[in-house]
Amino acid sequence: MKPGRRALGVAESYRGTDDGPATSTLAGAVVSSDRAVDDFVFSSCTVGGSDATDAIVDAWDRLDRPDVRYLLVAGVAPAWYNFLDLGALHEATDRPVLAVSFEASEGLTDAIEAAFEGRERERRLDAYEALPERRRVAVEGADLFVRTVGIDDAEVRRVLEAYTHERRPEPLRVAQRAAGRVDEFRRSPGFHSE
Repeated sequence: MKPGRRALGVAESYRGTDDGPATSTLAGAVVSSDRAVDDFVFSSCTVGGSDATDAIVDAWDRLDRPDVRYLLVAGVAPAWYNFLDLGALHEATDRPVLAVSFEASEGLTDAIEAAFEGRERERRLDAYEALPERRRVAVEGADLFVRTVGIDDAEVRRVLEAYTHERRPEPLRVAQRAAGRVDEFRRSPGFHSE
C-alpha cells in the first residue's frame, strides 16, 4: 500500500429527539493510509427507511475526490435496518467497497423478523440476504468482520492492515466521531434547519 493512499470511511450517528424528522447523520471522512485526515462530507438518511445507499452515493458525488481509492462503510444496516446495497455503491463509485463491523454476530435475521411485519419484513430480509458473505479478518490481533464488493481477499487484508490502527480502520473511526459531533450539533437548541 503506497503511503498517502486515500480511503473514504462512512459511518452514522443517531441520538433521536422527540420532535423533527427521524433522520440519521452520515459522515464521510477521507483519510490517508498514513492517518492524515484530508476531507469530510455529510449527508443523512431516514431512520427505518431505505435511502442510506442513495445518501452515500450523493455524498460521494458531492465529495468529488477521484483520488480516493476505497470506500469503507461501518456495517450494512445503518439507521435501524436501512440496508446498504454494496453492489450499487461499488457501481456508483467505481471503487472497492468494504463493509466493516467489529463484533461476532449470529446475524440480523431474527432481529429483522422481530422488528418488522409483512412487506417491510420481506423487503429487509431480501436486502439482508442479498449481501455478500461476511467473513472474519484478523488485523493487529483483533478480528474485523467484512463484506466486500470489487476487491479480492488478498487486497482486503492489505487495505485493512494499511488503515487499521488500534482495532478500527481510521477512516471509519474518524467518520464515526464526525457523525456524532454533527448529529449533536443538529439536535442542539440553537440549530435551525431550513
